This record gives sequence, C-alpha cells and structure tokens, in this order.
Amino acid sequence: MSRRPRLFSWYRLIPLIVVAVFGVASALFSFAPSLIFGALYPLHHEGYIVQSSRSHGVDPYLVAAVIKTESDWDAEAVSSKGAEGLMQLMPETAQDMIDKGIVDGSVYSADNLFDAQTNIEFGCAYLSYLLQYFNGATDRAIAAYNAGMGNVDDWAEQDTVLHNAITFPETQAYLFRVTTAQERYEDLYPDSFLSQ
Repeated sequence: MSRRPRLFSWYRLIPLIVVAVFGVASALFSFAPSLIFGALYPLHHEGYIVQSSRSHGVDPYLVAAVIKTESDWDAEAVSSKGAEGLMQLMPETAQDMIDKGIVDGSVYSADNLFDAQTNIEFGCAYLSYLLQYFNGATDRAIAAYNAGMGNVDDWAEQDTVLHNAITFPETQAYLFRVTTAQERYEDLYPDSFLSQ
C-alpha cells in the first residue's frame, strides 16, 4: 500500500505563512504611521486657528505645533510660571499685544486666556510679532516663544546657526519639538486648513 503525499503538508505551508506575515507587516507599515501619529498629534480648534493665523499672517501648522508642544491641547493648562491655556501665554504678554494694537482689546480680554479662541488669537498675535521682530526667521521666533527675545538676540550674535548657540537645553528641546510637530501636522493634515 503506497502512501500518497498530502497536498497541504506542514512544510508546504511555510512559504504561505511567510508571504502572509510579510503582507500583514507591509499593510501595517503603510497605515500604522498615520494611525499612530494621528493619535499622538491630534488637531482641534481648526476654525479658530485658521481665523487667527490668517489674521496675523502665521502658518496654521506652526500654531498647531506650538499648541501641541505647549499644552498638548489642554485649554486649562497652567505652567509653573503662570502661563495659561492652549498656547501657554502669560497674561502680561497678552496685555502687551493689546497695548501694541495687535489684538483688539474690545473683542479679546487678556484675562480670558482659558478660552480657546481668545488664547489662540493672542498666541497667533505673539507669534506674528516674534516673526516680524526676527525678520521671518521661524527658528528664532520659536526659540523666543520659549526663552524670550533677549536670549535669542544674544544667541544669534554668537552663531549663525541658532541651534548651535542656544545655551538652554530646554529651549533646544523646545525648538526641536515644535519643528517636528509642525512637520507631523503638515504630513497628517495636509488639507485641514485649506477649506476653511
């Protein structure tokens, strides 16, 4: 009595299993980055961001990146130094934006920084002010948002590459985090600020 070979012997399944594993891995690799990064980089308050960023001539993706880095989208956030809201603004900074005529104080109050729309308005105004001060140098504006304009002026005198001159590890990390977040938001939400 002869034995016929089985069609689906275990050793014949190995190539099929390998192909299936690579297929699943390939599918996960294709979709996982957007799923993972989408969860890590949420986007909220698009309407407020569009309105204020357009009004002040600031890249909305930069605004989203600052919000992500500063408060992780927590409108009730308060820093140990007293910065408030989504974009972690000091009330004095917000009042300064009113005093300089950049923000309309009859519409927005520096005392209302826990309101998302108000905070984003003042944050966009301040980013715009910094960008103008630094002649459009985004890296300097980002660093100044964290460390102050005077420090950035001092660092800029020391080296043409700002990152090399920054002496505060926190500001170096902040510049990297905001820049990375901006790239992530541009990749994840390419059309989010176009239709509004």
